[in-house]
Amino acid sequence: MPAADSSLRGRVAARLDTYRGRLLELSHALQDDPEISFAEARAAERLAVLLEDAGFTVNRAVCDLPTALTAEYGSGDLTIGVCAEYDALPEIGHACGHNIICAAGAGAAIALAPVADELGCRVKLLGTPAEEEGGGKVLMLERGAFDDVTVAMMVHPFPVDITDPRGSSNAVGRFEVTFTGRASHAAAAPEGGLNAADAAVVAQVAVGQLRQQLRDGYRVSGIVRLGGERTNIIPERSVLEYEVRTPTGEELTDLRERVLNCFRGAALATGTTVAVRQIQPDYLDLRHDPALMTSYARNLRATGREVPEPGPVPQGTGGSTDMGNVTHALPAIHPGLGVLGARGMPHTRQFAEETASPAADDAVLDGALAMAWTGLDLASDAEWRARCVTARHG
Repeated sequence: MPAADSSLRGRVAARLDTYRGRLLELSHALQDDPEISFAEARAAERLAVLLEDAGFTVNRAVCDLPTALTAEYGSGDLTIGVCAEYDALPEIGHACGHNIICAAGAGAAIALAPVADELGCRVKLLGTPAEEEGGGKVLMLERGAFDDVTVAMMVHPFPVDITDPRGSSNAVGRFEVTFTGRASHAAAAPEGGLNAADAAVVAQVAVGQLRQQLRDGYRVSGIVRLGGERTNIIPERSVLEYEVRTPTGEELTDLRERVLNCFRGAALATGTTVAVRQIQPDYLDLRHDPALMTSYARNLRATGREVPEPGPVPQGTGGSTDMGNVTHALPAIHPGLGVLGARGMPHTRQFAEETASPAADDAVLDGALAMAWTGLDLASDAEWRARCVTARHG
C-alpha cells in the first residue's frame, strides 16, 4: 500500500487549505449551537450548504431520517465513504467532539473531490445523526445508504491519537424498564399499594450483586428516570434506563438476559409488573480494516503528528459507537484523533470546553487531510483497490 503520487497529495492538501476557514467555521458553529440526537436540523443544514457550495450533489432527509443526508461527487467503481456525526449531548453540549468529526469529515470529502473523476472514483459523505442515542448509522445501514460504499472512514476526537488496528470499542444495548404497581395513600392505607419504586430499588440491588460475577470488560450502568411523584402516595410507576456493554456483540445477548432477570425478579418480589423497551439498535464492537488503518496512521504522521506505534496490548476506547455496525458490514475505520493537550475525556465538561480550541482546530484539519490522503492511496493502488471493489461489490 504505497503512498499516492506526491503531486496528487499536494493538490488534495491545497484544496483542503482553500476550505480551511469554512471548515473551522462549521466546527465552531456546531460547538456554539449543540443539538441532541435526531434534532440536529441546523447542523445538518450547515453541513449540506457547505458541501453544495463545494460542488457536491446533496440529498437531505435520506433513509426517512429528517437530519440524515448524503453528498456525492465523482463517479467510478470505487466509492469512498466518509461519515460525519453532528449530534451533541444533553446539558454538556459537544463534549464528545462531534463538531470536530463533522468538520473533519466534510474536509476529507471536499479535499478528495478535485481528483475523484481523474482517479475514476466517487466520494460519498454520509451525514449520520443520533450516534449518542438512536443509532443513526445502524438505521442508515439497514435502509441502504451504505450499499454502494466500498470503504468507510471517520475520526473521533480523544486527548491522544489512537491508530491501533487491533483496538476496538464495546458493544452496547440500551433499554428502558417500567414497573407498574398500584397507588395508595402512603400513611392511611399503605397495605393497599404495590410499590413500583421499591421494585426499582430491588432491581438495582440485584444488578449490583450481579456485577461481582461479571467478566472483566463487562459493564452495566443505569439511571432512574421516575421514582414516584409525591411522598404521601405509594408510587404506581417507576422508570429506569439501563445499558449493558460487552467486548463483542456476541456476548451482549447473554449479559442483557442476566440483567433483565434482575428486573423480572424485582417485579415478582414486589407484586408489580414490568415492561422492557429497547431504546435503540444494538451497537456492535469496532473491527477496523487493517490496511485502511495502516494507511491512515502513515498519513496522519505525514501531517507532522507524532503518532505512537501500536504497543503489545491492543489500544481500545472503552466506549461504544454505531460505527461498529458499519465495520461489520464493510471495510471501515474509526481512529481516535487527538485534541492534543486536552483536559478530561469525552463526555465531560472539561472536554466540551476543548472542542473549539486551537488544538481542536488542528485536529479538524489534520484528521481531514489524513483521511483524504488515505482515500487517495486506495484509489491510486490498483491491486488494493481491485481487492476492495471485488470483495464489496463482486
